[in-house]
Amino acid sequence: MLKTILLVLQISIPVLLMVCILVQQKGTALGSSFGGEGGGFYMKKRGLEKKVFWASIVLAALFIAISLLNLLFIK
Repeated sequence: MLKTILLVLQISIPVLLMVCILVQQKGTALGSSFGGEGGGFYMKKRGLEKKVFWASIVLAALFIAISLLNLLFIK
């Protein structure tokens, strides 16, 4: 039972993590690295952008924890 729950979580959490990462907006992508616009200032994350950022961090930590738990219960 616990093994099944861990397996389902280990499949669903990375999918949610990928969605969070893909939803995050980058204004100029790699353009600022090559001298494009918007490379000289720092902009704070606000609102939904901040929540998606923190959700991706939490999901990554959960994925690591679930993976380690899954290693302990392999039998």
